Amino acid sequence: MSAVAELTYFTGPMDCGKSTLALQVAYTESTAGRLGRLFTMLDRSGEATITSRIGLTSPAMEVTNDLDLWKYVVSELTGGRRVDFLVCDEAQFYTPAHIDQLARIVDELQIDVFCFGILTDFRTELFPASRRLVELCDRMEMLQVRPRCWCGEPATHNARTINGVMVTEGSQVVVGDIGDAEVAYQVLCRRHHRRHVTAQVAAVTLSPEPLPFEAE
Repeated sequence: MSAVAELTYFTGPMDCGKSTLALQVAYTESTAGRLGRLFTMLDRSGEATITSRIGLTSPAMEVTNDLDLWKYVVSELTGGRRVDFLVCDEAQFYTPAHIDQLARIVDELQIDVFCFGILTDFRTELFPASRRLVELCDRMEMLQVRPRCWCGEPATHNARTINGVMVTEGSQVVVGDIGDAEVAYQVLCRRHHRRHVTAQVAAVTLSPEPLPFEAE
């Protein structure tokens, strides 16, 4: 009996190697003689490419809001083109409808789908697509490569800074220029995310962090 196809979600904070693993999965599946398709959305390169921070890259198809993944795969199959698996990077940026389409691909076409993305945004809120993946996936894997906060503790939260100042309000996704503001991201432990203590703030703070309670 052949194995049942699965919808798998590999997730973790920024800098934990999601795109690297996506490319590794694509390579491993391909070396086994399986033919797949690679997808991404809003990759850091600004192009339809899966790129990892350690320098690995691979061309991919850009997912747009109006792309119907179900119809695309059906079109490939009816056109005589084999599809054994899908690798979907930056899945947090997809729409919930995309995730429903991927689940349908797994269930009705028996094609494995491997998704890679971030669970929560800089406001500590779930991305809509990540929420839908948690609801529908057959298996969710937390990546074992854990980035570290500037303090040395495991980083669990994604922080956005504007002109060096951490913010917790604003659009969930920022694409392109937002004027003269410099937007950057870093990963923090929960404690320092709660206190808005980024690496830059820690570097210029001369006094130790305040106690979380009033001393007698």
